[in-house]
Amino acid sequence: AVVSTQSTGDSTSPYGLTGSIFCKDRTILDETHKALRHTAGNIYFNDKSTGSVVGQQPFGGSRASGTNDKAVSLNLISKWTSPQAIKENLVPLASHTYPYMEQ
Repeated sequence: AVVSTQSTGDSTSPYGLTGSIFCKDRTILDETHKALRHTAGNIYFNDKSTGSVVGQQPFGGSRASGTNDKAVSLNLISKWTSPQAIKENLVPLASHTYPYMEQ
């Protein structure tokens, strides 16, 4: 029955935004999580799927619900930007050489 339920959960919908697994048996919970690993962007154990905390938990879907980019994650910023590090020295340089150049 568990494998049949896992198969149904994996094949029922082309979408995969969130999912919930309710189970008292930790072994079955772990097995079900492994079987349904790619079915949803966020999976909740013994909690309703609307339980995410905005601004604290990353959120994003898989399959037809998106690319699983996490909307709250700082890693998402790099997809639309070209990061560049800038250093400014506000103290005028006395010399442009390094100590090893003086030998």
